[in-house]
Order: sequence, then C-alpha cells, then structure tokens
Amino acid sequence: MITFVIGLLILAFGYIFYSKYVEKNFAPDDRKTPAIALNDGVDFVPLSQNKNMLIHLLNIAGLGPILGAIQGILFGPFAFILIPFGCIFMGSVHDYFCGMISVRNNGAQVTELINKYLGKRFYQIFVGIVSVMLILLAAVFIYTAGDVIAERFFNVSDFSINNPVVILIYIVIALYYIFAAMFPIDKIIGRFYPVFTVMLLLGTLFILAGFFIKGINLTELTFSNINIHPKGYHILPIFFMTVSCGLLSGFHSTQAAIISRTVEKEKQGKKIFYGMMCVESLIAMIWAAAAMGVYNQNLVPDGLIGTASVINIIADTFTAPYLAFIVTLAVVILPVTSGDTALRALRLTLCDIFKLKQNSILNRVKIMIPIVFCLVLILWWAKCNNDSFSLIWRYFTFVNQLIAIPTFLYATVYLYREDKNYFITLIPGAFYIFITSSFILNAKIGFNLSYAVSEILGILLTILSLYFIVKKCLKKAE
Repeated sequence: MITFVIGLLILAFGYIFYSKYVEKNFAPDDRKTPAIALNDGVDFVPLSQNKNMLIHLLNIAGLGPILGAIQGILFGPFAFILIPFGCIFMGSVHDYFCGMISVRNNGAQVTELINKYLGKRFYQIFVGIVSVMLILLAAVFIYTAGDVIAERFFNVSDFSINNPVVILIYIVIALYYIFAAMFPIDKIIGRFYPVFTVMLLLGTLFILAGFFIKGINLTELTFSNINIHPKGYHILPIFFMTVSCGLLSGFHSTQAAIISRTVEKEKQGKKIFYGMMCVESLIAMIWAAAAMGVYNQNLVPDGLIGTASVINIIADTFTAPYLAFIVTLAVVILPVTSGDTALRALRLTLCDIFKLKQNSILNRVKIMIPIVFCLVLILWWAKCNNDSFSLIWRYFTFVNQLIAIPTFLYATVYLYREDKNYFITLIPGAFYIFITSSFILNAKIGFNLSYAVSEILGILLTILSLYFIVKKCLKKAE
C-alpha cells in the first residue's frame, strides 16, 4: 500500500500548503457576498460554512469519483499519484476560482463569466456546450442511478424500456430532479443534502476500513507498470478524460456558481471549494484502491471490468452484508443528488440568458418545461439500445472536460487584471486544451486520427491557443 499512502500524503500536504497560496492569489476580504446582498429566498440564501461544504461535496460528487476511479485504476498504480497531483494543481484550483470569481460577480453562472472575461464569441460557443452538458448529465445520472436501484433493491435483470419497474424508477428520480431544481435551495437541498453527504462519507470509510479488516492486495508503482491498461489505452489523454471527478471536472463550475449564492463570507471559500474537491479526490483514491483490490483477486468477470457492476462487487468484498447495503445506497445518492443540481444549474443558466427573475414560480415552471421535454427524449433514445447510452456517456465525458478550459482562461484573465500570478490557472488550462483536443482528434466519436498525429496536432492547437490567449485576452484585459 506504499504507493496508495504516498498518494494520500500528496493530497493532504497539497491542501495544507498549496490551498493557502491559491487563496492568497485571490485575496478574499470582508465585502458582502451575494447571499447577503441579493437574498431572494430562492437561490440567494445565506447558509453556514459547514452546510455549504456538505452540499457542495454532494453536488460535485456524482458517479465520477467512483466509476471514473474504477476505470482509471486499470492504467495501474500510477493513478494513485496522478489523481492527487491533478486534484491539487488543477481540479481544486479550477473549483476555487470558478466559485470565488462567481462570488465577486453577484453569483454569476459560468456562461456569464465567460462572456465578461473572454468575450461574446466564447460565450456564444460555450453557452450551448454548457447547456448540452448539463442536460446530458441529468439524463445519464437518471439512467445509471435507476439501473443500480433496480438491480440492487428490486433484483431486476431486464433494464429495457419494456420493464415497467425500471421506467417507474426513472420517473420517480426525474420528478425528484424537477422539484429539487425548482424549490428554494434551503428547502430541499439545504435540509437533506448534509445528511446524504454524511452517508456518502460513511460508505467510503466502510470501504477503507475493509482494507485493513479483510486485507487488500495493491500493486506498487514501478517503471515497468506506469501504464498497464489491458486495452493498451494511453495515459495521455485517456486517463485524464476517464478520471474526471476526483481529478478535474468542468461540471463543477456550474455547481460552484450555485454555492456562490449561499456563501456567507469570502474567507469560507477555501474550505468549501478547494477543500471539498480534495475530499472528492480522497473518495476517488479509496474507490480506485478498492477496484484494484478486486481486480487483483480476479473477483470481477472480464465482461464487467470497468463497469458500474464493480461497485456492488467492491461493497460485497470489503464490507459486511448490512454495511454493503448502506454503501450501495450511498453510491445511488451520488448521481441522484448531482443530477438535480445539474438541472438547477441549467435553469439558472437559461434564466440568465432570457433575463427571467426566479423569485416567481411561474418563471421557473416556464424554464423547466422545455428542459423536461429534452430530458425525456434523451432518456427514451438512450433506452432504445445500449449503444445509444454508451455514445451519450462518451460525449458527456468529452464535453465535461472541455468546459473546464474556459474556466481556467477567465480565471487567468481575472488574475492578470488583479496583477496576481495567473500561471496557476493558465498552465492547467493549456494542459487541458492539449488533453481534450488530442482526445477528440484520436477518438472514434471524433476525427478517428492516429494517436501520433492526434498528439502532434494537440500540441500545435495548444500553442496556437496560448498565442491567442496572450495576444488577445490578456492584452484586452490590460
């Protein structure tokens, strides 16, 4: 477990020391936050630091830190090093600045911040991309949560559109999404999410305790196993597209904007935004280790490796039967409670576009009707055949990482204007320009070019992007 423990130490020391440096660059002060200055009783509502921490963790921790870790650990023990490094220098930095810059801009959504700091052209491109990502995420999480519930709690093996049990579960989850997205944030999310977060943390700790009680076989990092993926996938860029939540996720920018409207004091931002991303990375680390443990014991059939079915195998392997139930329930909560806030973020984004005030229930209903219509269509198409869902999942993964780039870029412009060290956001932003461009150039869902050509073109696109950023965005900011 040496490599795993080293990864945990990297995560801990990174939060202790680097978070302070990041916070110093932003320089939080005592000005009134949007929750205080713009309190509307719906979205702008002051909540305590502890409550915001628990809510934000549950908002950002969808299936990514678990399913992504289960798939990412197939690359080998190097994942135990890449996940915490990526979290400290990229993911947590991303979350902190998108949250705190939103606080400084009256709780503005990520699309509005793109418009302000990067210009109308960037805004026109990414407002559509962000909206598509949020609706895809909600559909994906209804699908995955519904199937896990059906299998674990109703012993369902037929997940087709013809099974009324599965469809009923989907309807119940979708109705919860809709109501949670429309109600004032302190009525449902503020009351129940802290309890759900505690369940999630307990479930993860049960898995960690099982490492020591039942034993676990983890592979140590050597030069010969830096990349041992069974399908021969390359760490660059596939690993960084696979392990999104827990390392870096563009989806978090939409969730940080929600919490930016409930933060009481700017100085709470480090624990809420930077700290909770580190906790999510810790969850990913534990589930990655658990997945490696069951893989090394050959407890997972070849056809199920890297799938959501591994979750139940891990729960049954490392916990007692009654605890395995709690672990599975905690895992089910993740997609459910991220899907509803995805719809909430989509509602807020569309309201900003159409300039609709959200203290009116009628305006909220107007926005939700087309959202629900699109959601039903996507779910129907996804259930028609398994290939449809796989396609949705792959495109969601790509779009999710893609929208992290403009957040890094507008944070760079912000820091440049404030005469701060903007390289802490520019460098990870440039890295993900390379990751996302080389991925889509190489992927079958993209341009299907050779790996070598995709990497070369990815480097060239990154250089051109940096030239544009320096010559256009930063010069304009100056």
